[in-house]
Amino acid sequence: MAEIDFPAEIRALRNTHDSIEQVTDVDALRREISELSEAAGVPDLWDDPSKAQEVTSRLSHRQSELERVESLGTRIDDLEVLVQLAQEEADPDSLAEAVKELESIRKSLEELEVVTLLNGEYDERAAVVTIRSGAGGVDAADFAEMLMRMYLRWAERRGYATKVMDTSYAEEAGIKSATFEVNAPFAYGTLSVEAGTHRLVRISPFDNQGRRQTSFAAVEVIPLIEQTDSIEIPDNEIRVDVFRSSGPGGQSVNTTDSAVRLTHIPTGIVVSMQNEKSQIQNRAAALRVLQSRLLLLKKEQEDAEKKALAGDVKASWGDQMRSYVLNPYQMVKDLRTEHEVGNPAAVLDGDIDAFIDAGIRWRASQRQLAES
Repeated sequence: MAEIDFPAEIRALRNTHDSIEQVTDVDALRREISELSEAAGVPDLWDDPSKAQEVTSRLSHRQSELERVESLGTRIDDLEVLVQLAQEEADPDSLAEAVKELESIRKSLEELEVVTLLNGEYDERAAVVTIRSGAGGVDAADFAEMLMRMYLRWAERRGYATKVMDTSYAEEAGIKSATFEVNAPFAYGTLSVEAGTHRLVRISPFDNQGRRQTSFAAVEVIPLIEQTDSIEIPDNEIRVDVFRSSGPGGQSVNTTDSAVRLTHIPTGIVVSMQNEKSQIQNRAAALRVLQSRLLLLKKEQEDAEKKALAGDVKASWGDQMRSYVLNPYQMVKDLRTEHEVGNPAAVLDGDIDAFIDAGIRWRASQRQLAES
């Protein structure tokens, strides 16, 4: 193994860390934490539970963000001390430990660097993910359920809280659609690069002749609405339908008509919720998701107007953004970033960080091209 130039490597780590601190604006972050801490200490804060939740959640997120940046600076300092001691004492075990820590810090900095690219208006928000089966019949429904499991496993690996809000099961296998919430800092900014059409190619387990089948599923990601967002929906613009919640195969899991379907009449947007215990809870959850979709629609319309004024910018994601091929070979490939891996099983089990990171970097480069 080639000898590592530790001083040069540590200088490179410090330069990257300094750049991240500048982009993050650590001083402003500390000021915000101080203000939020003061707000969180107000005696009557919990008289308004929704506001209290908002303040404490934002404080926790900001503290985690600052701790992540500062802890990496400390780790770089500790690495430098470890290297000096190891070299002075000619200790091969300590040097081997230093090599491992060097790689670990470099990886952590790369991950943090990606987070600094999440600077969109809603990127810090929690995310609401909806998956719908597309062309391909029962295989598409099965694929939609595979994608849902993939994202839930990804969130589980990262310790992110998730909540399945609605599931519409298909007749034979899989799901027609599902909606779930991922509650974590920057969940929307992170997962929004997963939005688009996903394609699966495999030998169909539902075809008794063992033929290869191509199927599709769509992934939609929207930011979760917050109390401070001003999205008012007049009652006369919403149609409310109630129905009985159901589980796989159409079996009833609830003996009352507690599930709720909201239709926004002007846009035709439909939101269904059935996983809460009461009709009131389902309606509140559905209204929140509807508000989130209208908020994003408003933002997209504003962006479209800006693009029209600036001229046509070719930065389309395209209809198919990723292919999962299980037969005749094994590969998952992102058609935007060209990132690919030869282990679909690991990807479908939630190992998608590399795809997400590549997607975030790709999106940032597209935005730079559009602005230049």
